[in-house]
Amino acid sequence: MAIQWYPGHMNSARLKVAETMASIDVVIELLDARMPEASTNPMVSDLRRQRQRPCLKVLNKADLADPQVTRTWIDHYNRQDGVRAVALSCRKPGDAQRLPTLCQELAPHRNDNVKPLRMLIMGIPNVGKSTLMNVLLKRKIAKVGDEPAVTRSQQTSLLDIRHSITDTPGLLWPKIAHPSDGLMLAASNAVGRNAMIDEEVATFLAALLLLRYPALLVSRYGLPADQLAAIDAVGVIDRIARRRGLRRRGGEADLEKAAKVLLQDYRDGILGRITLETPVTRRLMLANEAAQAATVDLAEEEAEQGELASAASDAPQETSLGSLPAASRKSLSR
Repeated sequence: MAIQWYPGHMNSARLKVAETMASIDVVIELLDARMPEASTNPMVSDLRRQRQRPCLKVLNKADLADPQVTRTWIDHYNRQDGVRAVALSCRKPGDAQRLPTLCQELAPHRNDNVKPLRMLIMGIPNVGKSTLMNVLLKRKIAKVGDEPAVTRSQQTSLLDIRHSITDTPGLLWPKIAHPSDGLMLAASNAVGRNAMIDEEVATFLAALLLLRYPALLVSRYGLPADQLAAIDAVGVIDRIARRRGLRRRGGEADLEKAAKVLLQDYRDGILGRITLETPVTRRLMLANEAAQAATVDLAEEEAEQGELASAASDAPQETSLGSLPAASRKSLSR
């Protein structure tokens, strides 16, 4: 399933952000700590590098992510030029209040009342940008919701005489290049519902959990620990349906409802602290997808060559004079 979601308002929002980038000092890029790189919008990096702006990468929802993997990602990002990374939960005021100080360290020249530090919050939909804005301002100024694309326009506010902050709409990019990224975004509720099929996304999530967090499935849904090796992703969803009594008419397991249960449990953190990717698994995923794409391209090329060869063999053949009997050659030459 190739997931793509780029509503019209995102293009105008991207153009507006490009203009705003000229007048800010630091980009605060919010990522989902459960899928840091999948939730990294490549356009953010392109825009800030064009203006040579430093970036504070905030791995939000860290309270829902695997802490050991989060530390690995922090180290990964801190090795990048012009970047500092921190993991926190924007719902915790004590965590969020650290951000202006961290941004100040990235722009030390903006450190007085004459030149206030100007910060720009960016990130994918439903990653917590508006929540961060409200917590920093200590009042509800930005609309929030447990769905993507709640914020549709920029909003700038003064934190104090030395700090201003701008909230921006959630931005995805026109084409999600890696299918796994699209599935991770969908599992984490970062795309519109019309862009995804719950059963397919839940199947992807179940397969990943079987591989990396099987104990959480055993604990939450009562899967038999000694039989996990024989259970596939669809089997996980089927067992959720049967355990919860989710059935269609006729007694069949309602896999659609069970898929929604799994997705919601993951999104709410009920399953436990989960991270869908690590730097190592991401490299392997990208290499695997590249190999699959190369295989598909080769198969398409061979099929095309086969079609051309078939068409050539079926076409009427021109007959040279040299291949005709002598009598025929003499007749044609008259």
